[in-house]
Amino acid sequence: MKIIIFSSHTKSLFWFRMDMMRELVRLNHEVIAIGQESTSKWRKIFRSEQIRYISIKFDRNGLNPISDIYYFLKSYIILRREKPDRVFLYQSKPIIYGSIAAKLAGVKNVYSLVAGLGSIIRKNNKFSIIKIILSVQYHIALKLNEKVMFQNRDDLLEFVRLKLVSEYKAEIINGSGVNMETFKKSALVNMNSFLFVGRVIRDKGVLEYLQAARQVKRKFINSEFILIGPFDSNPTALSMIDLKPYIDDGTIKYIGESDDVRSYYEKCSVFVLPSYHEGTPKSILEAMAIGRAVITSDAPGCRETVIDGVTGFLVEVRNVKALVLKMEFLIENEETCKSMGQEGYNYCKNKYDVRDVNKQIRKIIRIDEER
Repeated sequence: MKIIIFSSHTKSLFWFRMDMMRELVRLNHEVIAIGQESTSKWRKIFRSEQIRYISIKFDRNGLNPISDIYYFLKSYIILRREKPDRVFLYQSKPIIYGSIAAKLAGVKNVYSLVAGLGSIIRKNNKFSIIKIILSVQYHIALKLNEKVMFQNRDDLLEFVRLKLVSEYKAEIINGSGVNMETFKKSALVNMNSFLFVGRVIRDKGVLEYLQAARQVKRKFINSEFILIGPFDSNPTALSMIDLKPYIDDGTIKYIGESDDVRSYYEKCSVFVLPSYHEGTPKSILEAMAIGRAVITSDAPGCRETVIDGVTGFLVEVRNVKALVLKMEFLIENEETCKSMGQEGYNYCKNKYDVRDVNKQIRKIIRIDEER
């Protein structure tokens, strides 16, 4: 069986879909990955995984209609040429333009994963022109899908409420899962060490993390706050100018983008993600797999990953004071911090193991493990 997986961000194919693609290859399926970065840079890397890589260069966050039309036409040409048995799409532009291109190219089995609603759909201004256009596009595209997967019930219900997808087509999966053989449980070696991993954008709660870190560090001088993640072209993106005051006064250590986050999870005692909304944050799953307590927002996508008071804490979105209180509590209660890490590991193992998540996806897109 030939399966094409579309993404608007090549690196995310490694971050979120590589375990799934490896499993499909292991089951003797032909896998083609499509991203936006150059073929010359990525072809060899994917080939080492027995995956074919095709590049379609375009602006994944831009509003340029010419770029979007080019992406649609290139997608159509590739799909007509390759004639895949299954098409799996995630992220907004691949879902919208890839779904339409696939149907026009005669592909019968099209499946999408809505891994988060994004800031445009979540905006309360229902009369926003961009939101209206995007909603119409989603409505048309998702009609052409056999099934549409969501990573949390809040997002599913919102898409149904907005009439962007039919409820009978919608399926829930447990995030992207986490490879618990790669992210192995490790003992706590540093206490009072907090970690944030994610894109440096407002919607991830980066500013709340920085402000809370500054307050906690004034009281607990030996506490440590690490921030890892790339700058981004997202509409809510921050810049180095926003981080510099907190770097200069010693509040945080900014690592930038890292290809090996495991060592940082192992060195922290608490993982923090005060995001405004998520699909299912993979960073939280990785932290739990390592065995770390988690503080995150009581927000769609985040709230499903934490059992409040057991595996970590849920705090109100944008509430810096609540974030500070939970950070200080875990500094002052070392045994609770350790216990939450163990409980989080157990919860992750039972719910978010990537092998189980991949079985969910294979069942939904009707790929049988038996050959």
